[in-house]
Amino acid sequence: MNHLYLKIRNITKETAEAITVEFENPDNEPISYQAGQFLTLIVNIKGESVRRAYSLCTSPLIHQHPAVTIKRIKGGLVSNYLNDTLKVGDTVEVLPPMGVFTTEFSENNRRHLVLFGGGSGITPLMSLLLTTLQSEPKSMVSLIYANRDADSIIFKKKIEDLQIQFKDRFNLVQIWEKTPLFWSKGHKGLLNTKMIRKILDSLPKSTAEATEYFMCGPNPMMEVIQKAFIELKLPLDKLRKESFGISPEEAATKKASILEESQKNNVPTEGYEVTVRYDGEEHKFMVPPDKSILQTALALDIDLPYSCQSGMCTACMGKCVAGKVKLDEEDALTPKELDQGYVLTCVGHPMSEGVVIVID
Repeated sequence: MNHLYLKIRNITKETAEAITVEFENPDNEPISYQAGQFLTLIVNIKGESVRRAYSLCTSPLIHQHPAVTIKRIKGGLVSNYLNDTLKVGDTVEVLPPMGVFTTEFSENNRRHLVLFGGGSGITPLMSLLLTTLQSEPKSMVSLIYANRDADSIIFKKKIEDLQIQFKDRFNLVQIWEKTPLFWSKGHKGLLNTKMIRKILDSLPKSTAEATEYFMCGPNPMMEVIQKAFIELKLPLDKLRKESFGISPEEAATKKASILEESQKNNVPTEGYEVTVRYDGEEHKFMVPPDKSILQTALALDIDLPYSCQSGMCTACMGKCVAGKVKLDEEDALTPKELDQGYVLTCVGHPMSEGVVIVID
């Protein structure tokens, strides 16, 4: 995978905890990307090369220069480093745009996009929102946006401007954890099924077939939305999810689960050999039960594509053409992709001999 080296054109302070980084296009050639995709930034911190995925907040139909938004995470190695050190004029190493958190746009579409965002989860939703309003004059967009308080709202002014510019096609529903006295702009507290039902009932009506749902935010928030969809008998196949990380507790649970699965499948203590075909080369290596295919490859200095390393972004996706692979996390893949044999090497574990994975 060809790496890009992008020069920082501008940095905007969105909130006390978040910045938007705008890049120059390389050699005056625009980067081709789809609304909702992300860039993987590669930075060197204390001699270690580290990668993190950050969603593009711009629209390919509107903005000349691509930009990503980076919010500080408490204890986050990369997010704090980037917020503290990036300067206009710096050059950043990135991977080409990737991701499947997108949709097909057409001026003939007549649909309702309902976007659930929490905190910095607004970033890819902003790209989808802008592109829909720009390219689909017959479509509506509703943004259900949860934040801690007024000061934590990313893109606050841009969203207010869109409300004015597209008042007939853009609906905003705000949810704040902390509100001032006599606040009447939206809902107070944390999302729950009762609140989601009330919000959805208040939105402009459209047929179920013409409504699509997207969500991006903290994992607990997205779990609440998924459970609410089940309780309200809403179509889960119309709900798209974007996430870039899991908690240490979730990681430990998944690791314990895969080890249990390995024991059930009588996986040898040394694991199974896996063959990976990528970029014209073929790599064969043993993968132990407690390691993922990607983890093992990177430890052997085998250069495979990856970004989030938690099964959320699809940057490491390949097709399993032989053998059996078990995934810790499947949410990033569509049912069709799973049926076709696609796997994620960062959360993939061989469960049989003869596993062969082809990465395009």
